[in-house]
Amino acid sequence: MTQPIRVVIADDQTLVRSGFRLVLEGRDEIEVAGEAANGEEAVQAVRRLRPDIVLMDIRMPVMDGIEATRRIMSSSSPCRVLVLTTFDLDEYVYSAMAAGASGFLLKDVTGDQLVASIRLIATGEALLAPTITRRLIERYAKPPLGSRSALSSLTARELDVLKHLVRGLSNAELAAELHVGEATVKTHVARLLAKLGVRDRVQAVILAYEAGIAGAGHRPEGDRGFNT
Repeated sequence: MTQPIRVVIADDQTLVRSGFRLVLEGRDEIEVAGEAANGEEAVQAVRRLRPDIVLMDIRMPVMDGIEATRRIMSSSSPCRVLVLTTFDLDEYVYSAMAAGASGFLLKDVTGDQLVASIRLIATGEALLAPTITRRLIERYAKPPLGSRSALSSLTARELDVLKHLVRGLSNAELAAELHVGEATVKTHVARLLAKLGVRDRVQAVILAYEAGIAGAGHRPEGDRGFNT
């Protein structure tokens, strides 16, 4: 039997935590391992409970979700962070993703979307809804020193794959664009993530913007929703 995806819900509002717990406990493939009322409790819960996913609110007392995400990502835990926010364009959301979060969701997400997102993040992918995530990165990304040099180790094909990731293409769409199989696409994506030293597509796309190989001229054809 497949092990359930263990989730910790971190939010300072009791009703919000209870609502998400109610949705998730009705799914056999997901186990709510615990709750946290602030970022410090979330970090402690990851150490103690070893969940697969943390649903992380950003604005919390004691320690906010950004710092909590940064601490979790800098630890040896394989846990991934899915940010929850009330606003779709928020500098704090960008900061959380830059700290290592694998994506974000609005708090009015439907139960099915929440479950689908958790499943996606648990497979090692990132939640990259092109329209919202693109606007967010374009608005807040700032070129740090050395960001372009980080791309110098990529082959021409890997750089091409990265540019397609910036567009929010799924593996299937990438395969069609490059005229290769999905297995080959997965290999290219895995190699470029390893070379860039990032966990997933969100961090790769942020790095691409910071390096200046993507920008305001790269607009999505439309928000295709949750990409894999």
